[in-house]
Amino acid sequence: MRIQHRAVGRDVGRILQVVSLMSVVSILVAVVNREFFAVPAFAIAAVVMASIGVLLARRYRDAAESGKPEAMVTAASAWAMVGVLGGLPFLFIAWTISLDPFPAWANTPPMDDTTMIFLHPLDAIFESMSGFTGTGLTVAAVEEELPRSLQWWRSFTEWIGGVGVIVLTVAILARPGSGSLTLYESEARSEKIHPSIVNTVKEIWKIYLGLTLGSIGLFLAVGMPLWGAINHGMTGIATGGFSVHADSIGYYDSPLIEYAVVPVMVAGSIAFPVHYLLFKGQIENLYKDIQTRWVFLWFSIGSLVLTGFLLLNGQYETFEETFRAALFQFVSATSNTGFGTTTIGNGTEQVWTAGTTLLLCLGMLTGAAAGSTVSGLKLIRVITLVKGTAWQIGNVLQPDSAIRRLQIGKRNLSEEQVQREYTEATVVFVLWVAFLIVGVAVLLRVLSPAYPLEYVIFDVMSAQSNVGLDSGITGPDLPATGKAMLIINMWVGRLEIIPVAVLLSTVLQRFGLYR
Repeated sequence: MRIQHRAVGRDVGRILQVVSLMSVVSILVAVVNREFFAVPAFAIAAVVMASIGVLLARRYRDAAESGKPEAMVTAASAWAMVGVLGGLPFLFIAWTISLDPFPAWANTPPMDDTTMIFLHPLDAIFESMSGFTGTGLTVAAVEEELPRSLQWWRSFTEWIGGVGVIVLTVAILARPGSGSLTLYESEARSEKIHPSIVNTVKEIWKIYLGLTLGSIGLFLAVGMPLWGAINHGMTGIATGGFSVHADSIGYYDSPLIEYAVVPVMVAGSIAFPVHYLLFKGQIENLYKDIQTRWVFLWFSIGSLVLTGFLLLNGQYETFEETFRAALFQFVSATSNTGFGTTTIGNGTEQVWTAGTTLLLCLGMLTGAAAGSTVSGLKLIRVITLVKGTAWQIGNVLQPDSAIRRLQIGKRNLSEEQVQREYTEATVVFVLWVAFLIVGVAVLLRVLSPAYPLEYVIFDVMSAQSNVGLDSGITGPDLPATGKAMLIINMWVGRLEIIPVAVLLSTVLQRFGLYR
Protein backbone atom coordinates (compact mmCIF):
# COMPACT_ATOMS: atom_id res chain seq x y z
CA MET A 1 0.00 0.00 0.00
CA ARG A 2 1.63 3.19 -1.24
CA ILE A 3 0.54 6.44 0.40
CA GLN A 4 0.65 9.73 -1.52
CA HIS A 5 2.37 11.76 1.19
CA ARG A 6 1.93 15.02 -0.68
CA ALA A 7 -1.86 14.69 -0.48
CA VAL A 8 -1.59 13.99 3.25
CA GLY A 9 0.60 17.06 3.78
CA ARG A 10 -1.76 19.32 1.84
CA ASP A 11 -4.88 18.15 3.69
CA VAL A 12 -3.25 18.33 7.12
CA GLY A 13 -2.18 21.88 6.28
CA ARG A 14 -5.74 22.86 5.37
CA ILE A 15 -7.06 21.39 8.59
CA LEU A 16 -4.51 23.30 10.68
CA GLN A 17 -5.44 26.56 8.94
CA VAL A 18 -9.09 26.07 9.88
CA VAL A 19 -8.29 25.04 13.47
CA SER A 20 -6.15 28.17 13.88
CA LEU A 21 -9.36 30.19 13.55
CA MET A 22 -10.42 28.76 16.92
CA SER A 23 -7.65 30.76 18.60
CA VAL A 24 -8.76 33.89 16.76
CA VAL A 25 -12.34 33.44 18.03
CA SER A 26 -11.00 32.88 21.54
CA ILE A 27 -9.35 36.31 21.49
CA LEU A 28 -12.84 37.83 21.49
CA VAL A 29 -13.81 35.73 24.51
CA ALA A 30 -10.71 36.90 26.37
CA VAL A 31 -11.54 40.53 25.60
CA VAL A 32 -15.19 40.15 26.68
CA ASN A 33 -14.02 38.71 29.99
CA ARG A 34 -11.41 41.51 30.31
CA GLU A 35 -8.59 38.95 30.42
CA PHE A 36 -6.38 41.00 28.13
CA PHE A 37 -3.28 39.13 29.27
CA ALA A 38 -4.55 36.08 27.33
CA VAL A 39 -4.86 37.90 23.99
CA PRO A 40 -1.17 37.56 22.94
CA ALA A 41 -1.20 33.86 23.87
CA PHE A 42 -4.18 33.11 21.63
CA ALA A 43 -2.78 35.33 18.86
CA ILE A 44 0.63 33.62 18.87
CA ALA A 45 -1.00 30.18 18.96
CA ALA A 46 -3.14 31.15 15.96
CA VAL A 47 -0.10 32.38 14.04
CA VAL A 48 1.90 29.21 14.76
CA MET A 49 -0.92 26.88 13.68
CA ALA A 50 -1.79 28.96 10.62
CA SER A 51 1.87 29.24 9.56
CA ILE A 52 2.41 25.49 9.70
CA GLY A 53 -0.87 24.97 7.88
CA VAL A 54 -0.09 27.46 5.12
CA LEU A 55 3.42 26.04 4.69
CA LEU A 56 2.10 22.49 4.23
CA ALA A 57 -0.86 23.47 2.03
CA ARG A 58 1.24 25.61 -0.31
CA ARG A 59 4.14 23.21 -0.56
CA TYR A 60 1.84 20.34 -1.58
CA ARG A 61 -0.91 22.31 -3.32
CA ASP A 62 -0.45 20.39 -6.58
CA ALA A 63 -0.96 17.00 -4.90
CA ALA A 64 -3.53 14.56 -6.30
CA GLU A 65 -6.94 14.06 -4.68
CA SER A 66 -6.88 11.94 -1.53
CA GLY A 67 -7.89 8.30 -1.73
CA LYS A 68 -9.05 6.23 1.23
CA PRO A 69 -5.53 5.31 2.47
CA GLU A 70 -4.41 8.96 2.30
CA ALA A 71 -7.57 10.06 4.11
CA MET A 72 -6.90 7.57 6.91
CA VAL A 73 -3.32 8.81 7.37
CA THR A 74 -4.53 12.41 7.17
CA ALA A 75 -7.09 11.83 9.92
CA ALA A 76 -4.58 10.19 12.27
CA SER A 77 -1.88 12.79 11.55
CA ALA A 78 -4.20 15.78 11.77
CA TRP A 79 -5.71 14.71 15.09
CA ALA A 80 -2.24 14.15 16.52
CA MET A 81 -1.01 17.58 15.36
CA VAL A 82 -4.18 19.36 16.48
CA GLY A 83 -3.87 17.72 19.89
CA VAL A 84 -0.27 18.89 20.23
CA LEU A 85 -0.70 22.41 18.83
CA GLY A 86 -3.96 22.88 20.74
CA GLY A 87 -1.83 22.79 23.88
CA LEU A 88 -0.16 26.09 22.93
CA PRO A 89 -2.82 28.37 24.51
CA PHE A 90 -2.49 26.44 27.80
CA LEU A 91 1.29 26.74 27.67
CA PHE A 92 1.43 30.38 26.56
CA ILE A 93 -1.18 31.59 29.06
CA ALA A 94 0.61 29.79 31.90
CA TRP A 95 3.92 31.36 30.83
CA THR A 96 2.27 34.79 30.61
CA ILE A 97 0.88 34.55 34.14
CA SER A 98 4.19 33.30 35.54
CA LEU A 99 6.13 36.16 33.88
CA ASP A 100 3.37 38.83 34.17
CA PRO A 101 4.90 41.28 31.66
CA PHE A 102 1.75 43.42 31.35
CA PRO A 103 0.49 46.49 33.24
CA ALA A 104 -2.40 46.31 35.69
CA TRP A 105 -5.08 46.95 33.01
CA ALA A 106 -4.31 43.56 31.44
CA ASN A 107 -5.81 41.92 34.58
CA THR A 108 -3.13 39.25 34.86
CA PRO A 109 -4.13 36.99 37.78
CA PRO A 110 -1.66 35.58 40.32
CA MET A 111 -0.21 32.19 39.46
CA ASP A 112 -2.04 29.30 41.15
CA ASP A 113 -1.21 25.60 41.38
CA THR A 114 -3.91 24.65 38.86
CA THR A 115 -2.69 26.92 36.06
CA MET A 116 0.97 26.27 36.93
CA ILE A 117 0.62 22.66 35.77
CA PHE A 118 0.41 23.91 32.17
CA LEU A 119 3.95 25.27 32.35
CA HIS A 120 4.84 21.67 31.49
CA PRO A 121 4.28 20.97 27.76
CA LEU A 122 3.13 17.38 28.38
CA ASP A 123 0.31 18.58 30.64
CA ALA A 124 -0.73 21.22 28.09
CA ILE A 125 -0.84 18.55 25.37
CA PHE A 126 -2.76 16.20 27.67
CA GLU A 127 -5.47 18.82 28.30
CA SER A 128 -5.65 19.69 24.61
CA MET A 129 -5.88 16.09 23.42
CA SER A 130 -8.52 15.41 26.08
CA GLY A 131 -10.48 18.39 24.77
CA PHE A 132 -10.30 17.77 21.04
CA THR A 133 -11.03 14.05 21.42
CA GLY A 134 -14.05 14.87 23.60
CA THR A 135 -12.62 12.95 26.54
CA GLY A 136 -12.75 15.32 29.49
CA LEU A 137 -9.99 13.79 31.62
CA THR A 138 -8.03 16.64 33.15
CA VAL A 139 -4.79 17.43 34.89
CA ALA A 140 -6.27 20.68 36.25
CA ALA A 141 -6.67 20.19 39.99
CA VAL A 142 -9.29 22.88 40.63
CA GLU A 143 -11.00 24.09 37.45
CA GLU A 144 -12.48 27.12 39.23
CA GLU A 145 -8.93 28.54 39.55
CA LEU A 146 -8.37 28.57 35.79
CA PRO A 147 -8.79 31.89 33.96
CA ARG A 148 -12.05 32.03 32.05
CA SER A 149 -10.03 32.14 28.84
CA LEU A 150 -8.72 28.64 29.52
CA GLN A 151 -12.08 27.41 30.74
CA TRP A 152 -13.49 28.58 27.41
CA TRP A 153 -10.64 27.03 25.40
CA ARG A 154 -11.22 23.67 27.09
CA SER A 155 -14.95 23.80 26.31
CA PHE A 156 -14.37 25.09 22.76
CA THR A 157 -11.94 22.28 21.91
CA GLU A 158 -14.50 19.73 23.08
CA TRP A 159 -17.33 21.41 21.19
CA ILE A 160 -15.36 21.40 17.94
CA GLY A 161 -13.93 17.95 18.62
CA GLY A 162 -17.42 16.55 19.22
CA VAL A 163 -18.25 16.87 15.53
CA GLY A 164 -14.65 16.62 14.33
CA VAL A 165 -11.91 18.85 12.98
CA ILE A 166 -12.19 17.30 9.51
CA VAL A 167 -15.95 17.88 9.47
CA LEU A 168 -15.23 21.49 10.44
CA THR A 169 -12.69 21.80 7.64
CA VAL A 170 -15.03 20.38 5.02
CA ALA A 171 -17.76 22.79 6.16
CA ILE A 172 -15.53 25.87 5.95
CA LEU A 173 -13.56 25.05 2.83
CA ALA A 174 -16.63 23.48 1.14
CA ARG A 175 -14.55 21.18 -1.02
CA PRO A 176 -16.79 19.26 -3.43
CA GLY A 177 -15.93 15.85 -4.85
CA SER A 178 -14.60 12.54 -3.59
CA GLY A 179 -11.79 14.12 -1.58
CA SER A 180 -14.26 15.58 0.91
CA LEU A 181 -16.11 12.25 1.18
CA THR A 182 -12.99 10.20 1.88
CA LEU A 183 -11.79 12.66 4.51
CA TYR A 184 -15.25 12.68 6.09
CA GLU A 185 -15.34 8.88 6.26
CA SER A 186 -11.80 8.71 7.65
CA GLU A 187 -13.03 10.41 10.83
CA ALA A 188 -15.15 7.34 11.68
CA ARG A 189 -18.26 8.72 9.94
CA SER A 190 -20.42 7.30 7.18
CA GLU A 191 -23.85 8.88 7.66
CA LYS A 192 -25.20 11.13 4.92
CA ILE A 193 -28.15 13.48 5.31
CA HIS A 194 -27.90 14.84 1.74
CA PRO A 195 -26.33 13.29 -1.39
CA SER A 196 -23.68 16.03 -1.26
CA ILE A 197 -21.20 15.52 1.56
CA VAL A 198 -20.67 19.27 1.85
CA ASN A 199 -24.41 19.83 2.33
CA THR A 200 -24.48 16.95 4.82
CA VAL A 201 -21.72 18.56 6.86
CA LYS A 202 -23.42 21.95 6.81
CA GLU A 203 -26.69 20.34 7.96
CA ILE A 204 -24.83 18.60 10.79
CA TRP A 205 -23.48 21.94 11.99
CA LYS A 206 -26.95 23.51 11.92
CA ILE A 207 -28.34 20.66 14.02
CA TYR A 208 -25.35 20.78 16.37
CA LEU A 209 -25.64 24.53 16.92
CA GLY A 210 -29.38 24.23 17.53
CA LEU A 211 -28.89 21.44 20.08
CA THR A 212 -26.16 23.45 21.81
CA LEU A 213 -28.33 26.56 22.12
CA GLY A 214 -31.21 24.41 23.35
CA SER A 215 -28.96 22.84 26.00
CA ILE A 216 -27.76 26.24 27.21
CA GLY A 217 -31.36 27.44 27.43
CA LEU A 218 -32.39 24.35 29.41
CA PHE A 219 -29.55 24.80 31.89
CA LEU A 220 -30.42 28.45 32.39
CA ALA A 221 -34.07 27.49 32.97
CA VAL A 222 -33.17 25.08 35.81
CA GLY A 223 -30.99 27.64 37.60
CA MET A 224 -27.47 27.15 36.28
CA PRO A 225 -25.52 30.45 36.04
CA LEU A 226 -24.83 31.79 32.54
CA TRP A 227 -21.11 30.95 32.37
CA GLY A 228 -21.73 27.41 33.61
CA ALA A 229 -24.67 26.99 31.22
CA ILE A 230 -22.59 28.07 28.21
CA ASN A 231 -19.68 25.79 29.00
CA HIS A 232 -21.73 22.78 30.11
CA GLY A 233 -24.11 23.24 27.18
CA MET A 234 -21.16 23.04 24.78
CA THR A 235 -19.41 20.11 26.45
CA GLY A 236 -22.64 18.28 27.25
CA ILE A 237 -24.01 18.11 23.70
CA ALA A 238 -20.47 17.30 22.50
CA THR A 239 -20.45 14.41 25.02
CA GLY A 240 -17.13 15.82 26.16
CA GLY A 241 -17.47 16.44 29.88
CA PHE A 242 -15.09 19.27 30.71
CA SER A 243 -16.55 21.39 33.49
CA VAL A 244 -15.76 24.78 34.99
CA HIS A 245 -15.94 23.18 38.43
CA ALA A 246 -13.74 20.57 40.08
CA ASP A 247 -16.86 18.71 41.26
CA SER A 248 -18.39 18.84 37.77
CA ILE A 249 -22.22 18.88 37.82
CA GLY A 250 -22.10 17.76 41.46
CA TYR A 251 -20.90 21.27 42.32
CA TYR A 252 -24.44 22.62 41.98
CA ASP A 253 -25.88 20.09 44.49
CA SER A 254 -29.18 20.35 42.62
CA PRO A 255 -31.29 17.30 41.67
CA LEU A 256 -33.13 19.46 39.13
CA ILE A 257 -29.91 20.37 37.33
CA GLU A 258 -28.73 16.76 37.41
CA TYR A 259 -31.96 15.50 35.86
CA ALA A 260 -31.81 18.31 33.27
CA VAL A 261 -28.30 17.26 32.16
CA VAL A 262 -29.42 13.69 31.39
CA PRO A 263 -31.51 14.51 28.26
CA VAL A 264 -28.65 16.64 26.93
CA MET A 265 -26.27 13.68 27.23
CA VAL A 266 -28.88 11.45 25.57
CA ALA A 267 -29.32 13.97 22.73
CA GLY A 268 -25.57 13.86 22.11
CA SER A 269 -25.83 10.06 21.88
CA ILE A 270 -28.31 10.05 18.98
CA ALA A 271 -27.08 10.05 15.38
CA PHE A 272 -27.30 13.32 13.44
CA PRO A 273 -29.45 11.84 10.63
CA VAL A 274 -32.02 10.82 13.25
CA HIS A 275 -31.96 14.34 14.71
CA TYR A 276 -32.50 15.66 11.18
CA LEU A 277 -35.59 13.48 10.77
CA LEU A 278 -36.87 14.40 14.23
CA PHE A 279 -36.55 18.10 13.42
CA LYS A 280 -38.62 17.41 10.30
CA GLY A 281 -41.36 15.96 12.52
CA GLN A 282 -40.70 12.25 11.96
CA ILE A 283 -40.87 11.36 15.66
CA GLU A 284 -41.31 7.64 14.94
CA ASN A 285 -37.55 7.42 14.32
CA LEU A 286 -37.06 7.49 18.10
CA TYR A 287 -38.15 3.85 18.13
CA LYS A 288 -37.89 2.74 14.49
CA ASP A 289 -34.17 3.43 14.17
CA ILE A 290 -32.34 0.43 15.66
CA GLN A 291 -29.50 2.43 17.21
CA THR A 292 -31.79 5.04 18.76
CA ARG A 293 -34.03 2.30 20.13
CA TRP A 294 -31.04 0.62 21.72
CA VAL A 295 -29.73 3.91 23.13
CA PHE A 296 -32.85 4.17 25.25
CA LEU A 297 -32.97 0.43 26.06
CA TRP A 298 -29.30 0.20 27.04
CA PHE A 299 -29.39 3.41 29.09
CA SER A 300 -32.51 2.17 30.91
CA ILE A 301 -31.28 -1.38 31.56
CA GLY A 302 -27.83 -0.24 32.69
CA SER A 303 -29.22 2.46 34.99
CA LEU A 304 -31.62 0.00 36.66
CA VAL A 305 -28.93 -2.64 37.15
CA LEU A 306 -26.55 -0.04 38.57
CA THR A 307 -29.33 1.19 40.88
CA GLY A 308 -29.69 -2.37 42.19
CA PHE A 309 -25.93 -2.67 42.82
CA LEU A 310 -25.82 0.64 44.67
CA LEU A 311 -28.89 -0.27 46.76
CA LEU A 312 -27.22 -3.54 47.80
CA ASN A 313 -24.09 -1.59 48.75
CA GLY A 314 -26.14 0.93 50.74
CA GLN A 315 -24.04 3.86 49.52
CA TYR A 316 -26.80 6.46 49.44
CA GLU A 317 -29.45 7.43 51.98
CA THR A 318 -32.63 7.28 49.86
CA PHE A 319 -33.89 5.35 46.86
CA GLU A 320 -34.28 8.56 44.85
CA GLU A 321 -30.68 9.59 45.52
CA THR A 322 -29.47 6.11 44.60
CA PHE A 323 -31.49 6.06 41.38
CA ARG A 324 -30.37 9.58 40.45
CA ALA A 325 -26.69 8.72 41.00
CA ALA A 326 -27.03 5.49 38.99
CA LEU A 327 -28.97 7.12 36.14
CA PHE A 328 -26.61 10.07 35.84
CA GLN A 329 -23.38 8.08 36.07
CA PHE A 330 -24.45 5.30 33.70
CA VAL A 331 -25.78 7.71 31.07
CA SER A 332 -22.66 9.86 31.50
CA ALA A 333 -20.39 6.83 31.02
CA THR A 334 -22.28 5.20 28.15
CA SER A 335 -22.86 8.45 26.28
CA ASN A 336 -19.10 9.04 26.78
CA THR A 337 -19.86 12.46 28.27
CA GLY A 338 -17.95 12.19 31.54
CA PHE A 339 -19.91 14.61 33.73
CA GLY A 340 -19.97 13.49 37.35
CA THR A 341 -22.14 14.00 40.40
CA THR A 342 -20.51 11.60 42.82
CA THR A 343 -17.06 10.24 43.69
CA ILE A 344 -16.34 6.87 42.10
CA GLY A 345 -12.90 6.47 43.64
CA ASN A 346 -10.13 8.40 45.37
CA GLY A 347 -7.20 6.64 43.78
CA THR A 348 -6.02 4.11 46.34
CA GLU A 349 -9.16 4.56 48.47
CA GLN A 350 -12.05 2.47 47.16
CA VAL A 351 -15.47 4.19 47.06
CA TRP A 352 -17.47 2.32 44.44
CA THR A 353 -17.06 -1.46 44.47
CA ALA A 354 -15.49 -3.50 41.67
CA GLY A 355 -18.91 -4.59 40.36
CA THR A 356 -20.32 -1.08 39.98
CA THR A 357 -17.05 0.25 38.53
CA LEU A 358 -16.80 -2.51 35.92
CA LEU A 359 -20.47 -2.04 34.94
CA LEU A 360 -19.62 1.57 34.06
CA CYS A 361 -16.63 0.24 32.11
CA LEU A 362 -19.01 -1.91 30.05
CA GLY A 363 -21.11 1.16 29.30
CA MET A 364 -18.01 3.13 28.30
CA LEU A 365 -16.90 0.30 26.00
CA THR A 366 -20.18 0.05 24.07
CA GLY A 367 -20.81 3.79 23.72
CA ALA A 368 -24.00 4.87 21.95
CA ALA A 369 -25.03 5.54 18.35
CA ALA A 370 -22.64 5.76 15.41
CA GLY A 371 -23.05 9.08 13.66
CA SER A 372 -23.37 10.97 16.96
CA THR A 373 -20.69 12.71 19.03
CA VAL A 374 -19.88 9.61 21.11
CA SER A 375 -16.88 7.28 20.92
CA GLY A 376 -16.57 3.72 22.23
CA LEU A 377 -17.26 0.73 19.99
CA LYS A 378 -20.71 2.15 19.03
CA LEU A 379 -23.95 0.24 19.51
CA ILE A 380 -24.37 -0.75 15.86
CA ARG A 381 -20.96 -2.43 15.96
CA VAL A 382 -21.86 -4.23 19.21
CA ILE A 383 -25.15 -5.39 17.66
CA THR A 384 -23.24 -6.59 14.59
CA LEU A 385 -20.80 -8.53 16.78
CA VAL A 386 -23.54 -10.20 18.84
CA LYS A 387 -25.90 -11.04 15.98
CA GLY A 388 -23.02 -11.86 13.64
CA THR A 389 -21.53 -14.33 16.13
CA ALA A 390 -24.90 -16.07 16.49
CA TRP A 391 -25.19 -16.11 12.69
CA GLN A 392 -21.70 -17.62 12.33
CA ILE A 393 -22.54 -20.36 14.86
CA GLY A 394 -25.78 -21.06 13.00
CA ASN A 395 -23.80 -21.45 9.77
CA VAL A 396 -22.06 -24.53 11.19
CA LEU A 397 -25.40 -26.35 11.34
CA GLN A 398 -26.50 -25.38 7.82
CA PRO A 399 -25.75 -27.29 4.60
CA ASP A 400 -23.26 -25.69 2.20
CA SER A 401 -26.03 -25.03 -0.30
CA ALA A 402 -28.10 -22.97 2.16
CA ILE A 403 -28.58 -19.26 1.43
CA ARG A 404 -28.76 -17.28 4.64
CA ARG A 405 -29.31 -13.59 5.33
CA LEU A 406 -29.05 -11.52 8.50
CA GLN A 407 -31.51 -8.84 9.56
CA ILE A 408 -30.00 -5.83 11.38
CA GLY A 409 -32.58 -3.13 11.84
CA LYS A 410 -34.12 -2.36 8.45
CA ARG A 411 -31.18 -3.87 6.59
CA ASN A 412 -31.32 -7.41 5.22
CA LEU A 413 -27.67 -8.39 4.74
CA SER A 414 -26.39 -10.98 2.30
CA GLU A 415 -23.77 -13.51 3.35
CA GLU A 416 -21.04 -11.40 1.75
CA GLN A 417 -22.20 -8.25 3.54
CA VAL A 418 -22.40 -10.09 6.86
CA GLN A 419 -18.86 -11.40 6.52
CA ARG A 420 -17.51 -7.96 5.59
CA GLU A 421 -19.23 -6.04 8.39
CA TYR A 422 -18.64 -8.76 10.98
CA THR A 423 -14.93 -8.86 10.10
CA GLU A 424 -14.64 -5.07 10.37
CA ALA A 425 -16.38 -5.06 13.76
CA THR A 426 -14.20 -7.92 15.00
CA VAL A 427 -10.96 -6.24 13.89
CA VAL A 428 -11.91 -3.00 15.63
CA PHE A 429 -12.88 -4.87 18.80
CA VAL A 430 -9.64 -6.90 18.90
CA LEU A 431 -7.46 -3.84 18.30
CA TRP A 432 -9.50 -1.88 20.84
CA VAL A 433 -8.89 -4.51 23.52
CA ALA A 434 -5.20 -4.73 22.56
CA PHE A 435 -4.63 -0.98 23.06
CA LEU A 436 -6.64 -1.14 26.28
CA ILE A 437 -4.41 -3.92 27.62
CA VAL A 438 -1.28 -1.96 26.73
CA GLY A 439 -2.64 1.12 28.53
CA VAL A 440 -3.54 -0.88 31.63
CA ALA A 441 -0.13 -2.57 31.65
CA VAL A 442 1.71 0.78 31.43
CA LEU A 443 -0.34 2.36 34.23
CA LEU A 444 0.13 -0.70 36.45
CA ARG A 445 3.88 -0.36 35.83
CA VAL A 446 4.12 3.33 36.82
CA LEU A 447 1.54 3.38 39.64
CA SER A 448 1.78 2.14 43.18
CA PRO A 449 0.42 -1.42 43.74
CA ALA A 450 -2.06 0.16 46.15
CA TYR A 451 -4.29 1.26 43.24
CA PRO A 452 -7.12 -1.26 42.68
CA LEU A 453 -6.97 -3.02 39.31
CA GLU A 454 -10.58 -2.12 38.48
CA TYR A 455 -9.76 1.57 38.96
CA VAL A 456 -6.79 1.34 36.60
CA ILE A 457 -8.99 -0.39 34.01
CA PHE A 458 -11.63 2.29 34.58
CA ASP A 459 -9.33 5.24 33.88
CA VAL A 460 -7.75 3.64 30.79
CA MET A 461 -11.19 2.70 29.47
CA SER A 462 -12.35 6.25 30.18
CA ALA A 463 -9.45 7.63 28.14
CA GLN A 464 -9.81 5.25 25.20
CA SER A 465 -13.61 5.59 25.06
CA ASN A 466 -13.21 9.39 25.34
CA VAL A 467 -15.38 9.57 28.46
CA GLY A 468 -13.64 11.65 31.13
CA LEU A 469 -14.85 10.00 34.32
CA ASP A 470 -11.99 9.04 36.62
CA SER A 471 -11.46 7.02 39.75
CA GLY A 472 -8.94 9.39 41.31
CA ILE A 473 -5.95 8.14 39.30
CA THR A 474 -5.84 10.68 36.46
CA GLY A 475 -4.73 14.11 37.62
CA PRO A 476 -1.72 16.40 38.03
CA ASP A 477 0.15 13.81 40.11
CA LEU A 478 -0.07 11.02 37.54
CA PRO A 479 3.48 10.12 36.40
CA ALA A 480 4.53 11.50 33.01
CA THR A 481 4.65 8.03 31.44
CA GLY A 482 1.06 7.43 32.52
CA LYS A 483 -0.06 10.77 31.05
CA ALA A 484 1.70 10.01 27.76
CA MET A 485 0.01 6.60 27.59
CA LEU A 486 -3.43 8.07 28.21
CA ILE A 487 -2.79 10.68 25.49
CA ILE A 488 -2.22 7.80 23.06
CA ASN A 489 -5.34 6.00 24.33
CA MET A 490 -7.45 9.14 23.80
CA TRP A 491 -6.07 9.65 20.28
CA VAL A 492 -6.58 6.01 19.31
CA GLY A 493 -10.11 5.90 20.74
CA ARG A 494 -11.29 9.03 18.94
CA LEU A 495 -10.24 7.65 15.56
CA GLU A 496 -11.62 4.15 16.17
CA ILE A 497 -8.13 2.66 15.78
CA ILE A 498 -8.10 1.82 12.04
CA PRO A 499 -6.64 5.18 10.86
CA VAL A 500 -3.99 4.92 13.58
CA ALA A 501 -3.11 1.39 12.45
CA VAL A 502 -2.81 2.60 8.83
CA LEU A 503 -0.57 5.49 9.93
CA LEU A 504 1.69 3.19 11.95
CA SER A 505 1.91 0.78 9.02
CA THR A 506 2.84 3.66 6.71
CA VAL A 507 5.56 4.91 9.07
CA LEU A 508 7.05 1.42 9.43
CA GLN A 509 7.05 0.97 5.65
CA ARG A 510 8.64 4.39 5.19
CA PHE A 511 11.60 3.38 7.35
CA GLY A 512 11.83 -0.13 5.92
CA LEU A 513 10.76 -1.78 9.18
CA TYR A 514 7.65 -3.47 7.81
CA ARG A 515 7.33 -5.48 4.60
